[in-house]
Amino acid sequence: MIKYIIKKITEGVLVLFGVATVIFFLFNVLPGDPATVMLGQRANKEAIEAINKDLGRDKPLVTQYLMYINDISLISFHSKNNKESAFFLDNDKYTYFQLATVSDCSVILKKPYLRRSYITKRKVAEVIIETLPETAVLAFSSMLLASLLGILLGVIAAINKDKFIDRLALILSALGMAAPAFFVAIIISWLFGFILSEYTGLSPIGSLYTDDVWEGEKLDLKNLILPTITMGMRPLAVIVQLTRSSLLDVLSQDYIRTAKAKGLKFSKVLFKHALKNALNPVITAISGWFAGLMAGAVLVERIFSWKGIGNEVFDALSKNDLPVVMGSTLVFALIFVLTNVVVDISYSILDPRVRKS
Repeated sequence: MIKYIIKKITEGVLVLFGVATVIFFLFNVLPGDPATVMLGQRANKEAIEAINKDLGRDKPLVTQYLMYINDISLISFHSKNNKESAFFLDNDKYTYFQLATVSDCSVILKKPYLRRSYITKRKVAEVIIETLPETAVLAFSSMLLASLLGILLGVIAAINKDKFIDRLALILSALGMAAPAFFVAIIISWLFGFILSEYTGLSPIGSLYTDDVWEGEKLDLKNLILPTITMGMRPLAVIVQLTRSSLLDVLSQDYIRTAKAKGLKFSKVLFKHALKNALNPVITAISGWFAGLMAGAVLVERIFSWKGIGNEVFDALSKNDLPVVMGSTLVFALIFVLTNVVVDISYSILDPRVRKS
């Protein structure tokens, strides 16, 4: 079991390394000069050269890549005394614990350093820590709605196979899968936030916390309703179809027919024997969709003015603020990797045969 866990963690680390490499080279071939973005109208040759030197962009691309990997790694290597070195240990950048020192080289354990925003000069890690919780709340509420409602509708469709309610569920789920999230967001925001706002009391824009003139910042849960419905529609459609097909497959198994032949109530056969075994692929889909919603909420958050990491990424892209985009993309990849590792380890505990595959 320990070997299997180590194997999965190692695979996850290698995937993250690959993603980080792709991110670096992808964003470093994009047109535009960060120094020009930072300086704006104050840009001149001397100032641009000074900024590029500070960012390390005056160095060869391979050196820049090694600097980037060194910055985002938990364990990194730095020059302690040579301030001209590309790998100088800058106390303003890193929060670290020194592991070892060999001559001028220090080996440290640190928080990953995701650079600073070109626009706000804030550390990217601070921006992510500030915005990620609101995206997590939105993704969790969306998946909770999709999971509960999707499993319920999937069970109802399965036990009423080929009847009207089954066909209706399949049609609605197909529509839910076909509709792009940004289009659904615009329709729901327009319909329930503008047209029916006096009946629903909902706003087309707003975030988890709103600023009140008298009370200051306060929690406003009603703003969560419309984006939750929007983001939950596609996973809901997938879960309905997956639950239905998986349950129908389990209900056709011999042990289910045996349980029915012994005179067990259908409700007991359904919930105690069939549904428990049918939910394995559904749980896998739920975990994957949760990670997907965390990373894929950019346009939905923008439309509803939700102050999450997706909205922050949209702003960063529009302003060519590459450190924020690169840091956020790396965090999205980390979420996917951690989710997959946790699911794989959970499966290996539930079914030891998985470890041998």
